Amino acid sequence: MGKPTGFIEFERELPMNESTTERIKKYAEFELEFSEEKTSQQASRCMDCGVPFCHSACPLGNKIPDFNDAVYRNEWEEAYRILKSTNNFPEFTGRICPAPCEGSCVLGINHPPVTIEHIEKSISEKAFEMGWEVIRKPEAETGRKVAIIGSGPAGLAAADQLNQKGHIVTVFERDEKAGGLLRFGIPDFKLDKELVDRRIDILEKEGIIFKTGTNVGVDVSGEDLLKNYDAVLLSGGSTIPRDLTIPGRELKGVHFAMEFLTQQNREVSGTTVDHKISAHSKEVVVIGGGDTGSDCVGTSIRQGAKNVLQIEIMDKPPLKRSEINPWPEWPMILRTSSSHEEGCERDWAILTKEFVGTKKNLTGLKVVDVIFTDGKLKEKENSERIIPADLALIAAGFIHPQKEGLLEQLNVGLDERGNVQTSNFQSSKEKIFAAGDMRRGQSLVVWAIAEGRQAASAVHEFLSSQN
Repeated sequence: MGKPTGFIEFERELPMNESTTERIKKYAEFELEFSEEKTSQQASRCMDCGVPFCHSACPLGNKIPDFNDAVYRNEWEEAYRILKSTNNFPEFTGRICPAPCEGSCVLGINHPPVTIEHIEKSISEKAFEMGWEVIRKPEAETGRKVAIIGSGPAGLAAADQLNQKGHIVTVFERDEKAGGLLRFGIPDFKLDKELVDRRIDILEKEGIIFKTGTNVGVDVSGEDLLKNYDAVLLSGGSTIPRDLTIPGRELKGVHFAMEFLTQQNREVSGTTVDHKISAHSKEVVVIGGGDTGSDCVGTSIRQGAKNVLQIEIMDKPPLKRSEINPWPEWPMILRTSSSHEEGCERDWAILTKEFVGTKKNLTGLKVVDVIFTDGKLKEKENSERIIPADLALIAAGFIHPQKEGLLEQLNVGLDERGNVQTSNFQSSKEKIFAAGDMRRGQSLVVWAIAEGRQAASAVHEFLSSQN
């Protein structure tokens, strides 16, 4: 806990953001400075709750009251050691995690919860500033070789854990740089890619081998992996997007969200992008109300879109918890992201029926209002209409990992959703393990890190049992 009366004395406070008119001119993080004194005050709000439900809500099991108390006492190095004991990459989760821990904060029952995510980020950046985040070499080497497929948060966390156990770890990444979703999926204004480079540099200096621009299943066969490595961990993510198979899908101007976001991230990094999908001066409609859709909104605004509308098939969430969504469950309430604040219209309970256009170019979306009755979706009479659109971005989530190539070559068992089926992270093939979205389905970065850590434990246990 922090200060016994901290939650009474101090209100929840977070850093201010740069004005929307300024931040939309660039692809950069826009949170303004926040003093250590204020962060310590926020940590002091962590109350003596008895049972810290934030623990159960955090996939990593972060020791939240412990590091809050250390920050309150200005023992920042102690706070860093506590945080790093459960979280490999707090500099990422401190920026892009939706903070399920805050949804289960006991103080949040009748007051604004503790600013856990901000405190986590502050601890991490203080550690880099003070030199506490150092290169760690494993104490001993086992000689065992592990191949990790995919360098997203799950793969990086597993690589870090297994490297520290003394195994020889090689991470294969088909893109030109390591980082996966962290680098190519999340916009720079939410996660500066210098932070990804900073972490990859540390992991390389600690002994992890990165083979980028290597498409496993094409450039390296599954058979070669099994022959050359003692264990293989599949952490390539859930990469096949959910499509809208409706009339007009072939029109120019209809794209998957991740195509759009990945191109922009590459351009920001200095890479020349061919056939760029641009929102400049266009009427943009983002289909899907989640975080990826929100990222499309912020990116479209920065590209100079004429207008941006985000639509969602589900009903508009309430402003406060409903009776069927009690604490400490994740609060299913209306959320307004920083991108929404920058100039976006939103609408709910809308079904897209058709992409319409002329001369093979998108001009609009035929939509209809819907209602959910007894769990069934019904169209409202006389509500069909055309929404103008030059660019439609489908942000409807992902359904399963890519099966063609590596998964087919390895012939591992899949579950009913098309993900790799496992038992304690081990697939149907003894040497092959899986973690992250490729195993559990599309989820959060914090879940991916947790999956990577747990899968690494399973791989280490397997290797330790081998003669």
